[in-house]
Amino acid sequence: MREFWKSAGYHLVEPTKNGWLRVTPDLLRAYFTRPEIHPVEESCAVEHELFEKLMEDPFTEIDEADLKRIADSDTADNYRVVLGFRDHLKKHGTVEAAYAAIFQEGSVAVPPVFLDQLVHLILRNILRKVHDPVRLRAAELFFREQVVTVENGTVMIADSEIVSMLSETGGLGGLGALLMESGTPMREVALDVLTEENAAIYWDRSDRFDTALDFRFTQPGPDAFARVVEAWVRHFFNTDVRVQPVQKIRDEHWSWHVGLDAEATTILNSLYSGEELSEADNLRLLSLFRLDFENRSNVQADLRGKPVWLAVAMSKDGKLRVKPQNLLVNLPLASKS
Repeated sequence: MREFWKSAGYHLVEPTKNGWLRVTPDLLRAYFTRPEIHPVEESCAVEHELFEKLMEDPFTEIDEADLKRIADSDTADNYRVVLGFRDHLKKHGTVEAAYAAIFQEGSVAVPPVFLDQLVHLILRNILRKVHDPVRLRAAELFFREQVVTVENGTVMIADSEIVSMLSETGGLGGLGALLMESGTPMREVALDVLTEENAAIYWDRSDRFDTALDFRFTQPGPDAFARVVEAWVRHFFNTDVRVQPVQKIRDEHWSWHVGLDAEATTILNSLYSGEELSEADNLRLLSLFRLDFENRSNVQADLRGKPVWLAVAMSKDGKLRVKPQNLLVNLPLASKS
């Protein structure tokens, strides 16, 4: 198997018998070494002491009194956030259970960057045996914001952070930033578009997130994304579904839909209500999907045999922000009781 997404932290966790990921001390240490927490030379003695204590035993209890002793109040607040997240992971035992509980319980506030990191790690586990780089690139939509460019019949998706960086530096790193500041004209930088023909380039660049994907209905992008959705649902619910891209929803008995981002949810709600979409909304709707459950007993009784319609759409500023948690809380699954 080819290695990919080393930045996900897969080497820091352990699989359980059901294939989920056990929360380990090494995983927690990775959070404690984040810049917001890791002490610097100017940090107070209490901060250094707490950090060393947590690195020795990441599960050790830290009292509020200890946090109040930290000289820098912002650092103390950062510790509260990370320790609250640590306690949530510890309570649920596995990365998947902790992630799902954030949305099912709604009792813990987690920074968006931590949510993306959890999804990154979970998908690294789910897709560990995948050989198709296009599918891995499509999976990036689950945990990294994308910029969408619709031009000349193409629907190009590229990583938002990378596009922003390249627009500032021209892809020349620190030198590029200096040239930009001095007013030196920059050469145009184009990202490689990942296709079935050049897919092998992904393996050495997977942690750079610097390839683009054509997301037109006729291209492999939407189909690869559909396979990721299938794997995500199977992993969390032990339920097989079949997901296929479609060009239009043709369903006189439309019963259920799930938007995979905020924009898509609004658009699907409008379509379900029989409203005509504006030309702008039509352009923002990137892809539609039909989801069917392989085993009807896994679906609510009144919805058995009926499809679930899915969609992804870009915002007015051309961004795509997929919310994979919508698949965990909005599918019409039968009650386990």
